[in-house]
Amino acid sequence: MNTTTSSLPPFAPPPFRILIVDDEPLARGLIREYLAAHTGLEIVGESEHGLQAVQHIAALNPDLIFLDIQMPKLSGLEVLELTGRRSGVIFTTADDQHALKAFDLHAVDYLLKPFSQQRFDDALARARKALAQVQLEVQPELQQLLASASQRPARILIRDRNQVHVIAIDKVEYVQAQDDYISIHSAGRDYLKTQSLAELAAQLDPAQFVRVHRSYLLNLDFLQGLERATKDSFIAVLRGGQQIPISRAGYERLGGQIGH
Repeated sequence: MNTTTSSLPPFAPPPFRILIVDDEPLARGLIREYLAAHTGLEIVGESEHGLQAVQHIAALNPDLIFLDIQMPKLSGLEVLELTGRRSGVIFTTADDQHALKAFDLHAVDYLLKPFSQQRFDDALARARKALAQVQLEVQPELQQLLASASQRPARILIRDRNQVHVIAIDKVEYVQAQDDYISIHSAGRDYLKTQSLAELAAQLDPAQFVRVHRSYLLNLDFLQGLERATKDSFIAVLRGGQQIPISRAGYERLGGQIGH
């Protein structure tokens, strides 16, 4: 009996999938040019700004992202905050004022513009090596950088399915706790965000936002006056006519300085 043995082609690993995020076409073109010198890579998309990057990351789930920091609409750090992405990111930036030198250059690297092909190749090699490992962890430096970026934010980012809402802090009238969510009220609309009221309150200016009730955070800029509800509680009347309960402890936080 004759047996024919066929040789199977060698196994080829899937290509390393890359997303390029930068608002400057020349910067994206340079990264494409540098990537052309490497094999086993696939550019799965390019994003021109932060909002588009959030959508592309969710849809494409790339292995590696070249991520600019300073961009219109959303910064690179805000993109990470919205997507929860914590690995496979190489920052590209023209500004060295973001504590990026604190990174130990293992799973996450940064490229300070203008960067050379050699510097680019080194960063790519580090990223490929890190992503090939079974365990990928966020560097403490990256966690600190994201935490510092979220302190005293100028805007709140809310992801709702395929939409991203960007709300200026000074436009937030009040925030209400609702189970595992918070409801952010601004300009006649309510936006749900997965976050605790205490966590958000810790990020905001306490001179502007006061925890007036265990379930409410109030922007004093929208407060019109106070009305007594019971012996130990008040009601805050906002400029738009909304009414928010104020506990005794909340009234003490206000310091009794607002006339009623």
